[in-house]
Amino acid sequence: MFIDFTQVELFAGKGGAGAVSFRKEKYIPKGGPDGGDGGRGGHVLFKVDTGLHTLHDIRYRKKYQAENGHHGGGSNKTGRNGTDILIPIPPGTLIRRKNEENFLADLTKDGQSFIACHGGQGGKGNARYKTATQRAPRTFQKGTPGESGFFDIELKILADVGLVGFPNSGKSTLLSRLSAAKPKIAEYPFTTLEPQLGIVKSGDYNSFVMADIPGLIKGASDGKGLGLQFLKHIERNKIHIYIIDVQEKFPADTLEALKKELAQFNQNLLRKPYLICRSKMDLDIDLSDGWKSFSHEFTDISAINGQGLSELVQKIVKLIELQN
Repeated sequence: MFIDFTQVELFAGKGGAGAVSFRKEKYIPKGGPDGGDGGRGGHVLFKVDTGLHTLHDIRYRKKYQAENGHHGGGSNKTGRNGTDILIPIPPGTLIRRKNEENFLADLTKDGQSFIACHGGQGGKGNARYKTATQRAPRTFQKGTPGESGFFDIELKILADVGLVGFPNSGKSTLLSRLSAAKPKIAEYPFTTLEPQLGIVKSGDYNSFVMADIPGLIKGASDGKGLGLQFLKHIERNKIHIYIIDVQEKFPADTLEALKKELAQFNQNLLRKPYLICRSKMDLDIDLSDGWKSFSHEFTDISAINGQGLSELVQKIVKLIELQN
């Protein structure tokens, strides 16, 4: 199951208390203070793991509690720091405190991490309070509480290429032909109910990530169909590929309808580079007058017999290189 939003409650560990202790050595009846400091409380942090593609693993665990710092000891021994809690997340994860507008972190690179809740500081032991006039202090400091709170965790998938088209336009079949992805394919609307990612290889060294975004319909930006649920995943794509079925009678209207939905969600999406593909060219049909008057440049493709796929991949690679 593809999960792209969840909420969690986080608790960093409390700092350990400082110790009250005095030296106890043979032949030294009045040893000075030697109470050590408490250890720091454990942090709660998120770390990117490129092996993950969804928030599924943390959806069902709503609370995370890091370990408290250990108390200080005699002989100036500092307490051990509390163990941190590390929460693995997929690249493209955004983190913010609940009910706040701005995100605290946008984690996109493998190994990138963010401390959401810092552990409390350990308290000072009585050795810290020794002065010329106070040689046997019994003063010590308790550890401070760790940070805590509720957090929204949101995922926007990272892909170089986003396939944009109405239901049953051939996006899923294209992704399955170009990559090892295996999206569900059938002749009814909304067969694809969640974004699908695939790695497309071009030659020995070039590759890019392609995403099949669940089919849009007119009014998706207003919540119809799958609505806004997955439109946000288009925002991070470097380029779009508009997929238009060869059976469409009015392809120009279809293209404008797709662009309209993207623009109503985020106007900046129309500034991204794009390609247009006329799909299902393996079908033996007469082209509509709409296609004969279609003025935009496009590539004919068939994911069934492979027509135009090599040409398409080459165009994609060149367009991505221009963005890097």
